[in-house]
Amino acid sequence: MLREIISNEWYVIFFVLCLSILALAKRSFSTRFNDFLLLVGKSKYLKIYARDQKFIDQFDALLFINLMISLSLFCFLGYSTFIDSIPFNLGTFLKILLGIGSIILIKILLERLIGSLFGIDTLMDSYLFQKTNYKNYTGLLLLPINILLVFTIPLSVNVFYVIFGLIFIINLIGFITSIKTHQKTIINNIFYFILYLCALEIAPYVILYKLFINS
Repeated sequence: MLREIISNEWYVIFFVLCLSILALAKRSFSTRFNDFLLLVGKSKYLKIYARDQKFIDQFDALLFINLMISLSLFCFLGYSTFIDSIPFNLGTFLKILLGIGSIILIKILLERLIGSLFGIDTLMDSYLFQKTNYKNYTGLLLLPINILLVFTIPLSVNVFYVIFGLIFIINLIGFITSIKTHQKTIINNIFYFILYLCALEIAPYVILYKLFINS
């Protein structure tokens, strides 16, 4: 009886794509990329580049693409670990990629719309800049993590719990940084802040989880 051969061809293709995107970001924005690597633990990057932020920023766009691919691969590996052990399926992966990308982009557009409607564009832009960069930093870390999960580390529930903890800590640092930066505004509008958390920070991820499980 022949042994089943598991092909990692699609994983390799997407890993190479992500590495190419990061290499392009490094080559095109060398100084900024190096500063970005020190994002966690230092606020230098946020202070320097927040002043020059644009609605469509090429550097952020490259990191965002890497985030979408890396996060989708991680979710697929998580599905294979927690729910149903299946080989890589391009169709399923693209559905995950589309779902994650759509929810994050729609969420960002809604937040910008809210900022425009309430006349707090500057505040919202600053908040989104900080939050987006911590998410992109998560995507940067997920790339080597995914490579290890595919080629080195056996998939297990405990391993994923450790990675979930790491992702949570990074985004918690980003959240705390944003709170400290805008603490006066938040204290003066605590009710709206809680409403914002429930509607735009918690609900979208609950919806994404439901869609992921149902599909």
